[in-house]
Amino acid sequence: MALLKIIEWADNSSNTLVYKIDTKKNVIKRGSALTVREGQVAIFCDKGRMADVFLPGYYKLETDSLPILTSLLSWKYGFESPFKSEVYFVNTTRFSKQRWGTANPIMLRDPDFGAVRVRAYGTYSFRVKDAFVFMTELSGSHSTFKTEDITDHIRSILVMAISDAMGESGVSVVDMAANLMELSQTVKESLEKRFGEMGLELSDFNFENVSLPAELEKAMDENARLGMFRRNVDVYTQMAQADALKDAAKNPGMAGSTMSAGIGLGMGAQMMRSMNAAYGANGMGGVGAGAAQTKPCPKCGTQVDSGARFCPKCGEKMQAQNVCSKCGAPLAPGAKFCSECGAPTVSVCAKCGAKLALNAKFCPECGEKVK
Repeated sequence: MALLKIIEWADNSSNTLVYKIDTKKNVIKRGSALTVREGQVAIFCDKGRMADVFLPGYYKLETDSLPILTSLLSWKYGFESPFKSEVYFVNTTRFSKQRWGTANPIMLRDPDFGAVRVRAYGTYSFRVKDAFVFMTELSGSHSTFKTEDITDHIRSILVMAISDAMGESGVSVVDMAANLMELSQTVKESLEKRFGEMGLELSDFNFENVSLPAELEKAMDENARLGMFRRNVDVYTQMAQADALKDAAKNPGMAGSTMSAGIGLGMGAQMMRSMNAAYGANGMGGVGAGAAQTKPCPKCGTQVDSGARFCPKCGEKMQAQNVCSKCGAPLAPGAKFCSECGAPTVSVCAKCGAKLALNAKFCPECGEKVK
């Protein structure tokens, strides 16, 4: 058998967690050297039993450096050379960019949409934190142990924690994107103990996206479109009218003329409403509201305020103008019904302005004789 003078593992792979040194035709003698690089841990085993653990460094294999193995092999008088032992190297560096995703949708009770199904995916990183526990719980006596041998198990644990975190968050799926960092931290914290029991550490965990069912996304897009339309209905109306005018200009026939006239009336009515609203906001009344605010003097014809009792130009006493009590339209002398709304006419006292009953001869307020 050959003698192992230097025991080391030059790891050049990116997915190996555990590597076993081939000692089938080799033995270890007193004074053999062990080199453990940064990001590695070496473990000596005897007949499947875990023995001495070596952190990064350079070691001369003597009785003092192998206390557990010395006890297991019952070396009463110190190191016996040569001897056989299983040597495992465990990679303790971080394995990053590991991907996870929900194979099946997660059912959630959303406060806005009720029961919905969502999918999620992202990345995570992990590392071996306690090589002794990891070898005992997962790797065992395998000659090699790669990330592919454990990632399926890790993903199943992650999806369970993700479902629990998203369900307990109470966050609507609409606001889920604004809470991905908080959800990631919640998942990471909830799995610390579970990973520690396997000798692992969840170094990093990230959500990349949370997707909704296609029909729900379509409904949300339609709702957003309708919301924009409701907020800008005037703009859309004006754009539609402008487009219709362009089309009408291309068709100068009767249909085009009729359309142009209709659109012109519609735009004119809209402008009138806008102007009335503007005047009303300034306390000025609508367009055309001033026509009923004055009346002519019976002597000189000067337009006098409707509430005035005498003409400011000639001093003539103003006669009360009969108006409809229902719609306010001016009434012709002697009219018994309003020409606008058909309501019975009511006269107004020329002296005090009080309303008079139909065919009244004297004012009930001041006793003035009705002319």
